[in-house]
Amino acid sequence: MDRFQVADDHPVFAISVAAQLAGLHPQTLRQYDRLGLVSPTRVGGRNRLYSARDIAHLREIADLSSEGLSLEGIRRILVLQEEVEVLRTQLREFHKEKSSTALVVWRPNRRSQR
Repeated sequence: MDRFQVADDHPVFAISVAAQLAGLHPQTLRQYDRLGLVSPTRVGGRNRLYSARDIAHLREIADLSSEGLSLEGIRRILVLQEEVEVLRTQLREFHKEKSSTALVVWRPNRRSQR
């Protein structure tokens, strides 16, 4: 039996469904959007659609908030987590390149003599 699967970053959930899945009130999602804690896709300029990744992000924000962190503290943590992920990706690429067996030939551009 084939199952329909949607990519984690594909926006499919309306705000009411996203709020229910995240265990939050829709107004809280609107506030998080205004503060830049989550950035749902806008459809028709007004309607927000959330992806599964957005829902996971919302749950993480709710968990951090329930632990007593301020929204500004949560925003800073999320920014740092994104930076760490970018650095990890760069490090993986560096290790791939370092362990590559490809031969690289470099030829400096020589200026033609006039």
